[in-house]
Amino acid sequence: MLRAEQNRIRVADSLKRIENRLRALEEARLDSLRMAAEAEKAAYEAINKFNIVVGSFIVPENAQAWAEEYRKQGYDTRIIKMTGSRFELVVAESYDSFSKAVERLNEFQTSVDIDTWLYVRK
Repeated sequence: MLRAEQNRIRVADSLKRIENRLRALEEARLDSLRMAAEAEKAAYEAINKFNIVVGSFIVPENAQAWAEEYRKQGYDTRIIKMTGSRFELVVAESYDSFSKAVERLNEFQTSVDIDTWLYVRK
């Protein structure tokens, strides 16, 4: 009986070690994904400084819903935080050039939504 109890303890310890290793691997994988997403976001923000905003919201769920409406229309929307504010901005398009952004903003206001505006990320 003592031997059977020792075997059960040994098996339980082995399973616990395997479980801990799997947990550590999953945490490392999730950290890698988070870091990659943050790097992608930083690169996108550095390049696309001029943003055509179609909505601004304090409630994140409202921003998500509005972004989804524009995704259905074919836009690759993003939600960005307004610097120094609680507002989340729903961005339909972004540009690295001020002149291109203003040109597209005028077209956007004429054909899609007159209330759109340009947010310049600093």
